[in-house]
Amino acid sequence: MPIELVTGEAVALDIRVARLASRALALFVDMLLQIFVLYICFFIVGLTAAVLDSAVTVGLTIVCMVTVFVGYPTITETLTRGRTLGKLAVGLRVVGDDGGPERFRQALVRSLAGFLEIWALLGSPALITSLLNQRGKRLGDLFAGTIVIQDRVPVNVFLGPVAIMPVQLAPWARSLELAMLPDNVAMAARQYLTRFWELAPRVRDAMGQRLTAEVMRHVSPPPPPGFRPEIYLSAVLAERRRREEIRLAERAARRFAISRRGLPLAVAPGAPAIMVGGPPPPPPPPYGPGPAWGPEWLGGVPGTPPRFLPPAQR
Repeated sequence: MPIELVTGEAVALDIRVARLASRALALFVDMLLQIFVLYICFFIVGLTAAVLDSAVTVGLTIVCMVTVFVGYPTITETLTRGRTLGKLAVGLRVVGDDGGPERFRQALVRSLAGFLEIWALLGSPALITSLLNQRGKRLGDLFAGTIVIQDRVPVNVFLGPVAIMPVQLAPWARSLELAMLPDNVAMAARQYLTRFWELAPRVRDAMGQRLTAEVMRHVSPPPPPGFRPEIYLSAVLAERRRREEIRLAERAARRFAISRRGLPLAVAPGAPAIMVGGPPPPPPPPYGPGPAWGPEWLGGVPGTPPRFLPPAQR
């Protein structure tokens, strides 16, 4: 379920909130791991109970339980920026309400609340709160100010990439004028293609017609007749992506060529030039700028370099 999240810099992000089934699967994996580790800890404590005092045995048992139930999610979510092993396997991540990474304080609050609502009360408060909350938050998320999002979106192998160039429109797409296409319109078209199979047919056709009319206001020439809106939008986005890849490749090639010659890379007026490794540039000629082609009134004739004399002979 995608929602809009506003960051601290007032930037709106479209994120996909984790569904209850995926969160339950991640929790099941984590609980199996925690029970297995807790069983090993209890087995070791039981072996040492014969030679240790009963108070020490009880203390070790409490330490093991706190480490497994509270320490494991706190440490793993802090070190991996919001992911336990179960969330990593399912593709989920815990982030703050502002979209930032989860902090240690938030992970500790979630772990302490999780021990009560998941282990002590068998998960019933977490289930009820997740069903009632619009963003699927449990009590730990409400207390810590966090939200669980879907970090890894599965790709449908039958549908393939979002924007594909149709073979019939490839010659026409190479003649498109895309400089006036706004980024927000292109992003709306891409989101439409991403959610194409999730929309109802009537909504899909109406939205496709509206986006096609909006894109055709900024892109010319018009497409050949007989193509559906999603095919037209896919061709426009694929051609836009192809030109952007070519532009980035050419920029990388120019930077590589400049670095091989050892020339400075000045990226902004007034900024100091950055020298990139390479052989030093050749020294300037001793007299003037060197030989160059020029007309007769500059000391040369067409087809021959001009004649320059040293300053002592002028």
